[in-house]
Amino acid sequence: MREKLELLWKKFVNRETISYVIFGVLTTAVNFVAYHVFCNLMGVPNLIANAIAWVAAVIFAYVTNSIWVFQSRFVSLADEAGKIVKFFGARAFSFLIEEAGMLLLVDIAEINNLIAKLILAVFVIVSNYIFSKLFIFRKKDEQDREEKRS
Repeated sequence: MREKLELLWKKFVNRETISYVIFGVLTTAVNFVAYHVFCNLMGVPNLIANAIAWVAAVIFAYVTNSIWVFQSRFVSLADEAGKIVKFFGARAFSFLIEEAGMLLLVDIAEINNLIAKLILAVFVIVSNYIFSKLFIFRKKDEQDREEKRS
């Protein structure tokens, strides 16, 4: 039992997951600050401010995830472009969920916009990690093993 717990601990508490949490918090901060500046200080409408904040956060997340979290190697421009398209595509799913949530929570239910973003951030962070880990920054040897199983 102890060995199983240790294996489980090592699987979920390691350099990658710890750095993902750190950069996830920083990405969320970028998102929140950009949203607050555009929506609350500059008066940009809720969903437009959320979209601008999303773009800023996704660019920040791509750079930090690629370099520090998943330590992805630059192979070629075409390979990198593919990763960027996958990254933004995966993030588009969570963006749509966040936009719908912001519409529902802020514009319809009239919940404070920063509280609504905080509630939605939990879902966004978890879903983004899963997409990044499984589809975008998979190591070459993981991809090869997966292809052999098929």
